[in-house]
Amino acid sequence: MKHAEPIAIIDIGSNSVRLVVYAGPVRIPTPIFNEKVLAGLGTGRESDRTLHEEAREKALAALRRFKLLLDYMRVKRTQVVATAAVRDAEDGPQFVREVERIGFDCEVLSAEEEASLAGEGVMSGIPDANGIVGDLGGGSLELVDVSNAGASGGISLPLGVLRLDPSPPGEREARKILKAALKKSLLRDAARGRAFYMVGGSWRALARIDMLATDFPLPITHHYRMKPARAKELRKLVRALDPRLSSAAAPPRLASSPAAAMMLELLVNELDPSHLVVSTYGIREGLLYSKLSPRARMIDPLIEEARDAGGGEHRFGQHGDLLDAWIAPLFEDDPWMRRLRLASCLLADVAWQANPGFRADRGIEMALHGNWVAVNPAGRVIIAQALSASFGRDRLPDARLVQLCKSEQLTRAHCWGEAMRLGQRLSGGVGSVLKRTSLHLTNGALELTVRRGEEALIGDQVQRRLTRLAELLEREPVIATQ
Repeated sequence: MKHAEPIAIIDIGSNSVRLVVYAGPVRIPTPIFNEKVLAGLGTGRESDRTLHEEAREKALAALRRFKLLLDYMRVKRTQVVATAAVRDAEDGPQFVREVERIGFDCEVLSAEEEASLAGEGVMSGIPDANGIVGDLGGGSLELVDVSNAGASGGISLPLGVLRLDPSPPGEREARKILKAALKKSLLRDAARGRAFYMVGGSWRALARIDMLATDFPLPITHHYRMKPARAKELRKLVRALDPRLSSAAAPPRLASSPAAAMMLELLVNELDPSHLVVSTYGIREGLLYSKLSPRARMIDPLIEEARDAGGGEHRFGQHGDLLDAWIAPLFEDDPWMRRLRLASCLLADVAWQANPGFRADRGIEMALHGNWVAVNPAGRVIIAQALSASFGRDRLPDARLVQLCKSEQLTRAHCWGEAMRLGQRLSGGVGSVLKRTSLHLTNGALELTVRRGEEALIGDQVQRRLTRLAELLEREPVIATQ
């Protein structure tokens, strides 16, 4: 499994300056350090078209800290990009020179580049994305079409949350700008009936507000899905200033939520999407994704992440692929379920270091709250059910989680887990044992086959687990030799 050297990306936006250091698999590197400073470079710039002095100094101070940290971390590759605030400011070039004096090469992205990278970021984290990406920042809103053909037709509008006024006159002005821009592009017609992907901290805050309001049991914003009608309801929620919402986001994000909710409703009205999907991946991840080869882009990020996470915890070598192949003859799963089954098997050894009484908790926690992408909430719950059963626990800790899946999906995942549990006990976590044994459904029986002379592998616990799995599959347990 190829790992990339750590790489840092600094995003100088209109609202925040953020440093993220990535490491791990080349296809889907993991953030190992993430820090942002709400500098507000785009604040108060409309009158004289220059960067606010206090915000400028705050941003530069953050960059000096980041430079020192990166030197101590010995990160060799750093990419610094600036977006709308610096791009649109008259003194933007002077600010870039100051950034360069700190020791960074700073690239000011064009509006088209920013839109395209936002789209590529979404495709990195949601490979089957098909619709319109909207990246709402402090100074601008980028819209771009994404599909298996890539990101195309991107536009940028001066409708960032720091520029928006959620009052009735401000809403009329924003609608006028949005309508004019969409009229010149092909995005309105392309958007109808397809997904709308929400990128940016202000919209992630809205998603967390919606989770609180609906008592959603899995507080993971990436791949969170809402009906378009929720945009109007969210505007009502943020207007009400319900004190319960204070835990949903930081005060600056909550302060901008009326503008963000207004913009979302305007877009829903204009684009008529089929549903709304939140993406935590944006231009930073798009920068990484844009540099990948076509072959690397084809790698499934969920499987890559699970293989990497499971590989760091295995006892006798990563054998998740072998375990999946070993249990596969029992199950006729569709492609979506097959990849969840493989991810579960890749994580089968993830909790062996935990206290035996907490191994199921560790597996469930990993599945539900791991830093996965390319998997929706239902997929997380299905993996959690498989790992729960593989570590000896039938039920998930929160009964609300089952509402996110179909009952037959959870039943199937439970059976995966019991089959994984059998394989782990039989093999002792050693992949070579799996290669020398097999598991099949034959003539109404569940047949476990071992090599002649190795019958001693079938101990009492193996027999109990075989019987348990056979009962779930409504088969008779049979042990055979060859």
